[in-house]
Amino acid sequence: MTLIGIDTGGTFTDFVLWRAGEVRIHKVLSTPEAPERAILQGISELGLDPSGLRVVHGSTVATNAVLEGKGVRTLYVANRGFRDLLAIGRQARTHLYDLQPPPRRPPVPRELCIETGGRLAADGGWVEPLTDEDLERLRAEVERLAPEAVAINLLFSYLDDSAERALADALPPGLFVSRSSEVLPLTGEYERGIATWLNAWVGPIVARYLDRLGAGLPGAGISVMQSSGEAVAAERTARHAARLLLSGPAGGLAGAAFVAGSGGIPRRLLSFDMGGTSTDVALIDGEPRLTTAGRIAGYPVALPMVDMHTIGAGGGSIAQVDAGGLLLVGPESAGADPGPACYGRGGLQPTVTDANLVLGRLDPEGFLGGRMRLDVEAARSAVGRLADRLDLGIEEVALGIVRIANEHMARALRVISVQRGLDPRDFVLTSFGGAGGLHVCALAEALGMRHALVPMHAGVLSALGMLAAPAGRTLTKTWLGRLDVLSDTEVEAALQTLIDAGRAELAEEGVSSDGLRVEPSLDLRYRGQSHTLNRPWTSVGAVIEDFHRAHAATYGHRLDLSVELVNLRVRVRAPAPLLRLPEGSASAADRARTLRVFGCESPVPVLARESISGECCIGPAVITDAVSTTWLAPGWRVGRDRVGNLILEAI
Repeated sequence: MTLIGIDTGGTFTDFVLWRAGEVRIHKVLSTPEAPERAILQGISELGLDPSGLRVVHGSTVATNAVLEGKGVRTLYVANRGFRDLLAIGRQARTHLYDLQPPPRRPPVPRELCIETGGRLAADGGWVEPLTDEDLERLRAEVERLAPEAVAINLLFSYLDDSAERALADALPPGLFVSRSSEVLPLTGEYERGIATWLNAWVGPIVARYLDRLGAGLPGAGISVMQSSGEAVAAERTARHAARLLLSGPAGGLAGAAFVAGSGGIPRRLLSFDMGGTSTDVALIDGEPRLTTAGRIAGYPVALPMVDMHTIGAGGGSIAQVDAGGLLLVGPESAGADPGPACYGRGGLQPTVTDANLVLGRLDPEGFLGGRMRLDVEAARSAVGRLADRLDLGIEEVALGIVRIANEHMARALRVISVQRGLDPRDFVLTSFGGAGGLHVCALAEALGMRHALVPMHAGVLSALGMLAAPAGRTLTKTWLGRLDVLSDTEVEAALQTLIDAGRAELAEEGVSSDGLRVEPSLDLRYRGQSHTLNRPWTSVGAVIEDFHRAHAATYGHRLDLSVELVNLRVRVRAPAPLLRLPEGSASAADRARTLRVFGCESPVPVLARESISGECCIGPAVITDAVSTTWLAPGWRVGRDRVGNLILEAI
């Protein structure tokens, strides 16, 4: 079988090909206006026949549509009196003490929000039944408003979805329809409504993109990575577009856990994925953590996704001087076109990549394994314009750009570690993405960490993670009530319904039921609380005591109150693909090359990753491979494990 993992980033589209135990990697510049063009170009350059090819893809199409506000014209259908639900939200200010926040445009314009009957009470009884007149009115409004998608979000629809189904069936064919009882059958009408609207808003865009990709790869089996780190067949993906909002980053975390395990490294990792446009930071403790409290473009996304923090700091982040004469870096990015000035594609603004090149930490002749030559003079000219404004030397400004970018990333790493009561020194700092290796030593020093890991294939690790991730489903269902009055049999029967649904969906994709891993869990809280803690299901008595311990560990106290069950959750996953990274011995070093690096008195050696043996090399050094560069700072040493991971240690 020939497998290929593809990650579409803001600057590069990455490919990892696995065939007969051999791994081959490739990169092409992304084509944001039509992402499938870069994918088809890369597959062509790899000389692959699409027929019989199995593709696992991390897509940014849904993410970009949300971030750029470029969804389709969407009609929002709510119960009478609730058309303004999404605009009102939770009435929580982004900045607590800002008493005059700027007005924010509502997710759906009011003229596209319509009301209907079909209202349930909290106990499942009908407050206002759905009538034929309601259905006729809906059809008339759809004809008048001409939406491309419809989001239906009725109160308590997770108890009885018949009204939402009737509304959906009354709509004309060709419309993209999202029902809240299908997208997110959980309590919390606002969060459920946002998820349903996002799903409808970007669903047609994702569907059209996957149609174009499928047409360009006839005969290929295409799967797409979900935000939860599980692969799903492309034909089912468009119906659940909101589950793709962290598609690419989820692959990176799967890849980090995979390569660490392949090298025999304990999988307690503090990771940062630095690409051309942004940096994603996360914790991996055995495997990536999931959350249902993520946010995209300021909107809450209560769907399961990998727990990470994203900032606008990447290799393509643009540096500029503000009106007060201060140096700023990001979040605006040069992207893939024109890209950093040193790419020679017409970019004029200085970026973090240009700064690293000016400092000598990038080899202009060895970038991307020598396939792309960097223009040093263009980088110096771009940084030089800033230096003139600041009345400083070019190298001083370049160092300032890198230090500011480092501080942005260090702050993000503290958010997901220190601010959660975790000591970063208990983890291994793991860098990947095309730009990560250039900053790993500085970030480790900022966090007081002595150990770091630059994985094999770090520059395309998200694409590798696509291949390492299993097929799977994460299903949820609200079931409100005191847990202590329920029996083990009742809870297990409800969980089994979700398990059977997950197994059936996987079977439709040809996934065998043999070896499926099932992880049932419960969302619990004390009665009267709003937030929940998720605990693995064992038995009623055991999970109640487990909740008390978890609450004390998380919040510092436990209460003498009843424990309330809020949601049932089930994760059903197939076994991970049987991939093995080939072991490799160190090759003979190439002819010695050196670079002049700012801040280093002597020329710094340029080393190929493959030439580093088990014996440690002492920094400073520039370490290159086909898809990334690592800056081994003074005071650090590096070794290489059996699969090619770089193991860094502070001296």
